Amino acid sequence: MFTGIIEYTGRVSSLENYKGGLEINIQSDLANSLEIDDSVSINGACHTVVYKKENSFTVQSVEETLRKTSIGDLKKGDLVNLEDSLTLQKKLDGHIVQGHVDTTGKIQSIVEEGANWLIQISYPAEFARYMVPRGSISVDGISLTIARLTDKDFTLAIIPYTWTNTNLQQRKAGDRINLEFDVLGKYVLRALETGSLNNDHPYAAIKKEVVK
Repeated sequence: MFTGIIEYTGRVSSLENYKGGLEINIQSDLANSLEIDDSVSINGACHTVVYKKENSFTVQSVEETLRKTSIGDLKKGDLVNLEDSLTLQKKLDGHIVQGHVDTTGKIQSIVEEGANWLIQISYPAEFARYMVPRGSISVDGISLTIARLTDKDFTLAIIPYTWTNTNLQQRKAGDRINLEFDVLGKYVLRALETGSLNNDHPYAAIKKEVVK
């Protein structure tokens, strides 16, 4: 489990084919606080550390991860967002992020507006039900707020600190980007759809509107 608050970035130093997947080595200061078998979020996708040394660590991405995320698009030298797993001593400054990427979006445009950057991202229509205006979303592992939303794309307003301290500074129109929707919203929607909320539940009155 993660928070979506990116405290480290890293550079891809090598990628090797591994039994249909990829073995990825990343250079980052985060390596010094990781151990073998630790979970680490790489651009929002949860991985397991299989090898480490000073200032670098290695993970393996299996075929399923490559199918559902943009990890397979990585190239040597790419900047990636990194987050160590959440502990009970860590503040939940972002929102609950599992590192289970739901789908990928495509960057349509990046526009600098004053001190901020507006990033417009398209997404598969079937995932619109998981998104709400001003709701939380994980984009390449970053906890962000949806500023504008349509049934085919959404817009993020990126502050200078986030721009400077994540991989967004190197993103461009046309790039695929990992998306994970708010898990709490997904559980609520699932309960409504499967009839887990009976007629006596306070939310039962809105159930018909949500699932019709």
